[in-house]
Amino acid sequence: MTTRRIAVVGIGAIGGLFGGRLAAAGHQVTFIARGATLAALRERGLVVDSPEGDLRLHPVVCTDDPTTVGPVDLVLVCVKAGQVAALAPTLRPLVANGTLVIPMQNGVEASGQLAAALGDAALEGYSRVIAEAIAPAHIRHVAVTPTLAFAPRVGATSSPAPATLAGWRDLFRGAGLAVEDTPDVQRALWEKFMFVEPLGAVGGAARVPFGELLAVPETRALLDACVREIRAIGVAHGVTLGEDSVASVWARYDKLAPEGTASLQRDLMAGRPSEFDAQTAAICRMGRQVGVTTPAHYALYAVLAPQARQAR
Repeated sequence: MTTRRIAVVGIGAIGGLFGGRLAAAGHQVTFIARGATLAALRERGLVVDSPEGDLRLHPVVCTDDPTTVGPVDLVLVCVKAGQVAALAPTLRPLVANGTLVIPMQNGVEASGQLAAALGDAALEGYSRVIAEAIAPAHIRHVAVTPTLAFAPRVGATSSPAPATLAGWRDLFRGAGLAVEDTPDVQRALWEKFMFVEPLGAVGGAARVPFGELLAVPETRALLDACVREIRAIGVAHGVTLGEDSVASVWARYDKLAPEGTASLQRDLMAGRPSEFDAQTAAICRMGRQVGVTTPAHYALYAVLAPQARQAR
């Protein structure tokens, strides 16, 4: 196995879980964190509780200053979506010729924000997993094998060779991660947005778990309206999203664990900083940009914005 240098930026549930698996597989992982998370990494390392195998990694390499790391082979950007635009310029010291930068956020804007600062090193990407940070640098993996997908951005002037991307996919699989080798990552990213954001927004307003959301006809109708608004915006942006994409979302909704909640809902209810601006607010903003009306999201924005503002 070729050992690679990897920087994981943001050590919440996603960064801790994916970064932990890569470090456990023997790669040179530097965790870039701050505050209580950085202190916990230094004191006791990274803890991951997982049905696929627990991890206790100590010591780990960690810092709050990307300039001390130097160029790496891969940057996984795992901060909340609303932090990406401000963070992106600070990542330049990590990037050299051949470095890949993969965003792991919910939402659909992170790749463009990274590319504005880092150029074509920034790929399109997303992750899938059900996990949460239960304490600083302590991650609980609940379900779903940690999965990611990545591909060159649409419109990029230069792209990694297919063999290079295939090599990274093999590396992730070798670390116990799953890779979706989808032919259209942009469509998959929007389909994920259609699935995730309505659950977070409607759940955040109703303040009940999935089972109760899906048991009430009125909230099912609100979820459906939100899914369709996102699809309409995606289509207006040139993304291929057929009516089958709505049916696919609903097939997944009706298989959700009834006690579950979305990360956006959990953050809003706990009064923590959330991805509200990059999810619900973004839908309202993008709808105005392309002339798609979003009445369901506008109402949810009005209800949830005060909670989101208090947590900033």
